[in-house]
Amino acid sequence: MNAARESVATGDRPPTLVIQDIVKTYVMGESEVRALRGVSLTIDRNDYVAIMGPSGSGKSTLMNMIGCLDTPTSGTYLLEGQSVSEMSDDELAEIRNRQIGFVFQTFNLLPRANVLHNVELPLIYAGVPRAERRKRAEAAIARVGLADRAHHKPNELSGGQRQRVAVARALVGNPSIILADEPTGNLDSKTGAEIMRMLDELHAAGQTIILITHEDEIAAHAGRIIRLRDGVIESDVTNGSPP
Repeated sequence: MNAARESVATGDRPPTLVIQDIVKTYVMGESEVRALRGVSLTIDRNDYVAIMGPSGSGKSTLMNMIGCLDTPTSGTYLLEGQSVSEMSDDELAEIRNRQIGFVFQTFNLLPRANVLHNVELPLIYAGVPRAERRKRAEAAIARVGLADRAHHKPNELSGGQRQRVAVARALVGNPSIILADEPTGNLDSKTGAEIMRMLDELHAAGQTIILITHEDEIAAHAGRIIRLRDGVIESDVTNGSPP
């Protein structure tokens, strides 16, 4: 199935991201491994997309491409109309900081920093003045329901609360995309359901969300499910009944 979809931009604005014929080849000794084999897809503003696939399917490589953590061997990637396929490492770092909010399975919080400082970090790297970043971080923390935990450290929080901090950190820069890699993988089912409800609410408020998951019940929250196998898109379907 051809996964490249025609996209209707909002006004004169381009789609959030367009990937066209992306190939990624890794050289391992004397052999080459083609992790992606000509992947094409378009994701629009306020899309809620789940990317799935078995081990070795290329989903982690595709996540790294979308998140500007790696660059393709060939093909093009446009994020908010900007070509990121051939950016320098410094340019990619700036894109990651300003336009992509990451939520990881392992939370990736600084253990000795409190919630407020953890959430502020992307704004510190972006050079946002102290008073402004404090205001924005406090707003993001309140948005995920942790205003009363702003001065707690990660080891004083539950797993679900730590993931909420990670979501607040992802939101604080007002990114184009929330990229969530197995966001419930380290949580029990009840806490995982709470995190997914929060992501659902963020999507309802207009946020573009991309989930990387191997769990059907997590993917079911998305409005669109893309399945990879052997480095190509096997299917790209609309989910008619997300929760």
